[in-house]
Amino acid sequence: MREHGFELAVVDDQQMGMRKAQLGVPQAMASCHTATVGDYVIEGHVPAQDVLRLLREKPYAAGLAVPGMPIGSPGMEVGDRIDPYTVWLYGDAASERRPYAHHGHAWRGATPPVSGDRT
Repeated sequence: MREHGFELAVVDDQQMGMRKAQLGVPQAMASCHTATVGDYVIEGHVPAQDVLRLLREKPYAAGLAVPGMPIGSPGMEVGDRIDPYTVWLYGDAASERRPYAHHGHAWRGATPPVSGDRT
């Protein structure tokens, strides 16, 4: 993330489950890393390009998430292997989620449009 211009402050929190709940991360979206950038929560191994897109487009959403730890996602590199994974845009309710980006496989069709504006 630093290579893409993000300033990072790493905090080891012994109550990450509680912190994720406070930030509104749905349990189904939970992963190993949680960050905030602007008004958004970034959960898991989300590529910087997707975070930059989020900040550029400013959709009405709580944040982005990559559940689990897919091989080939940032920080999970294993040679040239990239397992298919989806970056999810999620809202305030656990049921509010839609694909935001796909990595590691061909996406059929255009990236789903994101409506709304946080400005």
